[in-house]
Amino acid sequence: MLRAALLGLAVTIAFAAEPAKPAANTKDPVCKMNVSAKSMTATVRGQEYRVCSKHCVEALQKDPDKYLEKDGSVKAEKK
Repeated sequence: MLRAALLGLAVTIAFAAEPAKPAANTKDPVCKMNVSAKSMTATVRGQEYRVCSKHCVEALQKDPDKYLEKDGSVKAEKK
């Protein structure tokens, strides 16, 4: 039983240690402003997204489904 618990913990730690996929978006998912490679990033579900401000980081992390498609793409970039 202890072995199973330790194995589960090791898997959880290994998953958490994976680096996030780099951001590729050109519009802030929250406010739809243009962003650049120099913009700050927010990490959601193992993916980085460029955002314009701390407010947008918090909004995106609080309710990602509002701003992101199920595949992780940014709704603001959809036409």
